[in-house]
Parts: sequence; C-alpha cells; structure tokens
Amino acid sequence: MDERIKEAVSLFEEVLIYGTERVIRSVDEPIWKEYSPEQIQVLKLIYKEGEITSSRLAILQGVHKSAISNRIKKLMEKELIDTKPSGDKREKILVLTSLGEDVINESDRVLHEYIGKLMSNQVDDREIDQFLVTFRKLREILKMNGV
Repeated sequence: MDERIKEAVSLFEEVLIYGTERVIRSVDEPIWKEYSPEQIQVLKLIYKEGEITSSRLAILQGVHKSAISNRIKKLMEKELIDTKPSGDKREKILVLTSLGEDVINESDRVLHEYIGKLMSNQVDDREIDQFLVTFRKLREILKMNGV
C-alpha cells in the first residue's frame, strides 16, 4: 500500500480519537455532560439515515447489539428517539423525535463553534477547500462501495 495512504489513514484515526476526546474534555457545555459521545453518535446516525434499525446502528458503531439496546433504552427514556413498525415484526425502526433533533442541533452548534475557533487562525480558506474536496470524494467512494 502507498505510504501516503497509510499516513492518511493514521492521521484520520488520530483526529477521530484524539479530536473527540479533546472536544469532550475542552467544551464546557451541559449537552456534553448529559449525553455520552456514544449517545450523541446514535442520534447523529439516526438523523443522517432518517430512520434506522438497531442492527444497522450496531454495525455502524462497531459494537454488539446489546450495547445498542442499552443506548436506545436510555435515549427512549429521555424521549429523544421513538420507534415505528417495520415490515419485520421482530425489529422496529428508530426515528428521532423533535426533542432528539433539538439535541443534535445543539450538539452541532457547540461543535461547530469550538472547531471554528480552534481552526480560525490555523487554517486558511484554501486548506478548508482542499479538505472539503478530499472528504467529499472519500464520501462518494465509500457510498459507491456500499460502506
């Protein structure tokens, strides 16, 4: 494999792992104290997919279905998600409630504000444009390959 691809993957992993940890540690917002990063990610995935099964969530989060069941239970208790029937009686489809959408919007606002401040004097417009082009292309490649 091309060494540049190895480095790109490694950098991407580092940004995901250490970036998430730094944001959670640095941002003093009630929303990040009330909900775990995993719960926020579940909400984000439901938001992005529109509706999703718990099995698909488990695959996307790379965890056992029992971990997803626990997250779903907590989010349902907080009335952030709801279920609707599917064609398969054994599985329900998860959807966001309006309260869940509010949590996502607040989480996004906090994250965008923090990252914007972090990058404002460090990254110029040309670099942001390059980043967007690269990640849009990566997203399309992943979609074409069923990921």
